[in-house]
Amino acid sequence: MKVTIDGQEIEVEAGTTILQAARMIGGESVPPAMCYYSKLKGTGGKCRCCLVDVTKGSEADPRPMPKLVASCVTGCQDGMEVASKSSERVTEARKAVTEFLLINHPLDCPVCDQAGECDLQNLSFEHGKSETRFIEEKRTFEPEDIGPYIQLHMNRCIVCQRCVEVADQLTDGRVHGVLNRGDHSQISTCVSAAIDNEFSGNMIDVCPVGALTDKTFRFKSRVWFNKPFNAHRECTTPGCCGKTTLWMFGNEIQRVTARKDEYHEVEDFICNTCRFDKKEVSDWVIEGPRKFEKDSVINQNNYTRKMDKVVIETEKGILEGREIDRKKISMAQIPLDNNKKA
Repeated sequence: MKVTIDGQEIEVEAGTTILQAARMIGGESVPPAMCYYSKLKGTGGKCRCCLVDVTKGSEADPRPMPKLVASCVTGCQDGMEVASKSSERVTEARKAVTEFLLINHPLDCPVCDQAGECDLQNLSFEHGKSETRFIEEKRTFEPEDIGPYIQLHMNRCIVCQRCVEVADQLTDGRVHGVLNRGDHSQISTCVSAAIDNEFSGNMIDVCPVGALTDKTFRFKSRVWFNKPFNAHRECTTPGCCGKTTLWMFGNEIQRVTARKDEYHEVEDFICNTCRFDKKEVSDWVIEGPRKFEKDSVINQNNYTRKMDKVVIETEKGILEGREIDRKKISMAQIPLDNNKKA
């Protein structure tokens, strides 16, 4: 099937969603997604961040869809035309959705361990407003202990339900889920049962905000002070790939995470043994530094590439000045003459 997104045409197979087609094209046409996760079945359709405007339904029925649709759960049709970044209607809708997500979200960025790799930060930077219209009191929750490795900050949660799907699809017994309804909805354990299964740490990686963070890394460092390295080990836990990203400060491994792709989604899930117990350099085979996108805060002052020298054809001396003026002067080498008056 041929689908056109922001004027760029691509051929896709039947069953491909608009979001998946946009990711095949890449670039700024890719809608943001806070709940959809390609590695988890049944995700999507909850956050409404990925809204797009279908200006042409298909070749068979060219009528446009009257309302904006969630691209993560809307399938492509042959001849469909979609407006994403190029639509003002879509831009305004994403601004509205971002404003709703931030209504109850606390301003914890200065102390949040997710800062620097937070999808909500990226979303609000692109679509957020500098002021708020919300004057009511924000929704808050009592702190809750859900286990020895994971810190739950329910005040930051946007109820994307990714962590629930991870527990459903990677573990045998899920003990947490979404409780209550409406704006009282919260992620919690059933009768305060601790989350202690072998793959529970993946909840931290899939969380798009700072609601679930690593207790072993809590307040240790900001992510942009760490150097990320790809590493692997022969893990004996069934289902664990053993391929990770080590976040190092000097020769110290401060935390271990699964490897993520350009859309901040985990490539392969890892077990808690790799994540929390293996913090010695000798436990790993380090492959080399990990690459990040250019505009990542993790790359601040570290993004390097080979730069070509810019040559401007002009008269000699105009840009660089006279050669005599470019000589370095050392005041210590100038002889001191006490007889001269200032």
